Amino acid sequence: MINKRLLIKNLLAHNDENSFYDKKRKIDIGYKEGKAKFLKHICALSNSNPKNNSYIVIGVKDEDNKIIGVDFFDDSKIQNLINAYLTNPPIVQYENIPFPHLQDDKVVGLVTIRPIDSITSLKKNIWKYYGGAVFFRDGSISMPKVFDIEIKDLNSKIVAAIENHAQNNIQLTLDGVFDFMNKRRDYQPQYKVFKEYFVLCWSGDKKQVKDETFFSRVDIELVNEQVRIFYSTLDEVSITYTDDAFKIVEYVKLGLLKSYHYYKLEEKIIHFENNAHYSIETNLIFEPPQFDKKVLHHIYNSNNAILKKLEKNRTLNQNETEDLKNLAASYLICYLNGFEDALLKLEISKPYIKDYNPKLYNSYKETMRILRKVKYS
Repeated sequence: MINKRLLIKNLLAHNDENSFYDKKRKIDIGYKEGKAKFLKHICALSNSNPKNNSYIVIGVKDEDNKIIGVDFFDDSKIQNLINAYLTNPPIVQYENIPFPHLQDDKVVGLVTIRPIDSITSLKKNIWKYYGGAVFFRDGSISMPKVFDIEIKDLNSKIVAAIENHAQNNIQLTLDGVFDFMNKRRDYQPQYKVFKEYFVLCWSGDKKQVKDETFFSRVDIELVNEQVRIFYSTLDEVSITYTDDAFKIVEYVKLGLLKSYHYYKLEEKIIHFENNAHYSIETNLIFEPPQFDKKVLHHIYNSNNAILKKLEKNRTLNQNETEDLKNLAASYLICYLNGFEDALLKLEISKPYIKDYNPKLYNSYKETMRILRKVKYS
């Protein structure tokens, strides 16, 4: 089993960006340009590596390879995006890798692109790239190619050597468990060994509601691979497990006019097998809350008025300042209730919310995370 933290270190230490490896400060697939560039790199790396894995490391400065991290990103529906836009889509896995020196809410993103030995191309237009375009890696750049398209295996031995040097061992596993238990000691850290091989650590702030147990500030890591499976400072989560599986059900708090409820968003089940393999099953179980249309029209118009003020750099009154705290979440509810334009308004509001209050921006990012999961499904 590969220790993903060690793999990232090996990639950064021994290689400049090349035909099997790319690094990024960040990616943003919430917008067309970011989505298009991400798909271009996936396409190019897949075509340039027909026999071996290729990788994108996210959260690294390009100039000096300094690891600065990015927000935790839930990849559960990213394959849907790739399948929708690419012909001969490769299997792509996005994993969140914690590093000890990073803040709790930061990780390094590791994208693994599996080899398929077929030409991958864009299926349809996106941003400035046309459907049918084929990309390859030219050194550290993903470039379109329209002639002499030929799949060549140039990197298999190099990649195999890097992956072999990143194999896990008992010491790395034990160090990972102790690191987790010490770092999370304020949130009841626990661990469990599955199938005598996999070590899963988790922690959270426990809360009992009638006969049910919930956790907030949840952190879950598969220590064997140094992969963070789940992280959230805001949501409520229920956790159950057997000898064969570990199940997480994520709840989100939504509502209007100071009336809020928790709704099930997604369940994630980690299945552990006897052959030293595991799989992650993710199911969206969200049923959007429905509200009175007259109330929603009033809130939607109020949000638009606040957004106009922000665009014109005008001062908000006390009531508008309070409403701003819920602007992103209420736009989301409007969108889920059939207000299609609310999605555009939500995107427009991003820079204004970010500049207005950093804490408020965290709430905006949480809203976009929920939206992304719903849209991809």
